Amino acid sequence: MDSRDELLELLRENARYSTAELARMADMDEDAVEETIADLEATGALRGYQAVVDWNGLDRERVRATVELNVTLDRETSYGDIADRIAKFPEVTTLRLMSGDYDFLMEVEGDSMSEVSWFISEKVAPIPEITQTVTHYVMESYKESGIEFGDSEEDDRLSISP
Repeated sequence: MDSRDELLELLRENARYSTAELARMADMDEDAVEETIADLEATGALRGYQAVVDWNGLDRERVRATVELNVTLDRETSYGDIADRIAKFPEVTTLRLMSGDYDFLMEVEGDSMSEVSWFISEKVAPIPEITQTVTHYVMESYKESGIEFGDSEEDDRLSISP
């Protein structure tokens, strides 16, 4: 693994590492770390830094849904064209072209189930190329972006007594 890959892995682990910490862990000098990160940002390989939020730990409801989208293409429309249109909606947090039974996987967030349902039925489903949507509401998250949720100190094993 080269130094760029190592830095990317470290940033994915914790984007709040300081330049000094990254330099120490990647066995690089701080100037090289800053230069490499600046290059990764300039080329678009590194697109941003985000917090992983466990919404259950807050007093605010946040509804998330994963939506399968099937599309039909014509001569003038590509997957990229459809993706560009869908990705512009602020409710869409993730959009991926997939292999398999459906074409796109879209992740959506909203303040309520009705808000998410309205967005899908009124904004996404009417797009002419979309032929089918299948919505799955997230009931519980146990791990996201490599980070496990829940109380890691709690021992939920059953006790066995004679």
